[in-house]
Amino acid sequence: MTLMHDDLPFLDNDDLRRGKPTGHKVFGEDVAVLAGDALLLFSFEHMAIATKGVPSERIVRVIGELAKCDGAEGLIGGQVVDICSQGKSDVGFDLLEFIHIHKTAALFEGSAVPSLQVYWTVISSGG
Repeated sequence: MTLMHDDLPFLDNDDLRRGKPTGHKVFGEDVAVLAGDALLLFSFEHMAIATKGVPSERIVRVIGELAKCDGAEGLIGGQVVDICSQGKSDVGFDLLEFIHIHKTAALFEGSAVPSLQVYWTVISSGG
């Protein structure tokens, strides 16, 4: 979701990702936005279907962690600061660090933390 949206002209305006045309170049901006939204929703659908046997409290914590990492406290917050910083000459290390922590590190956190939470549930239940 994030890369599909990030490549759009009104954000980073990338034409290529890993040497191939970006989603909006192939399918148009409208479909790229919808595809990014669909990918985000698919992640929640997958969690609902693929977590049989995982306690609901743990699933709710995982969903909360993902929402935090992708939302205003994570990726989206970092993207907003990145956009607001464009063209400024006084962007210092602290601001760059904030952007990288929120745009990039939050995605790693959003992948690792929920996975570990589910993993420990399976291990502690003898699975």
